[in-house]
Amino acid sequence: MKRNGNLIVISGPSGVGKSTLIKKVRETLDDLQFSISCTTRSPREGEKHGREYYFMSDDEFNTKLAAGEFLEHATVFKHSYGTLRSEVVSRIERGEEVLLDIDVQGAKQIRQAAEHDKLISAAAQFIIIAPPDLDTLKSRLCGRNSETPEQLKLRLDAAVSELQNFRIYDYVVVNGDLDTAAAELTAIFRAIRLRSTNITGDIF
Repeated sequence: MKRNGNLIVISGPSGVGKSTLIKKVRETLDDLQFSISCTTRSPREGEKHGREYYFMSDDEFNTKLAAGEFLEHATVFKHSYGTLRSEVVSRIERGEEVLLDIDVQGAKQIRQAAEHDKLISAAAQFIIIAPPDLDTLKSRLCGRNSETPEQLKLRLDAAVSELQNFRIYDYVVVNGDLDTAAAELTAIFRAIRLRSTNITGDIF
């Protein structure tokens, strides 16, 4: 039985524990891989072109943007980020799982792209990771000791805005207890792999 892969879009506010949760899930499902995004920022120490990101100039990024080569893109702190359509499509066609860790705006762009692309429409599934409540999220952010009161307020306001868009996602996983949330997320990934829309051609 030949199957296409899946494009799994994961969002969640800062401090929700998304990275820790995904890392735990990948201990069980070790074939899950993140898509490599493009960025115009400079490489940080230890980062390698084609591994963490595809690093490119502003002109190169803008040329690809004008040509419609990005599935989604955003500008963050004066640097551009984007996911190449070719990067995602080639991996879906090889039957791979492609994880995209992006914000709500990026998720909305992929929803729009799916309206005009049958492969993306069949492959894309959307998951948002949520905190049990805003007090818990605030406590986690404060525990990092890296936020000024002003930054903390901005992050909490952004979190409320992001979480209010939960209905554009197919699944909501509440990360209160890490083991429970990891079990739920693992179950979702496994169920996604069994969807009939992944099967290419007839099987009976």
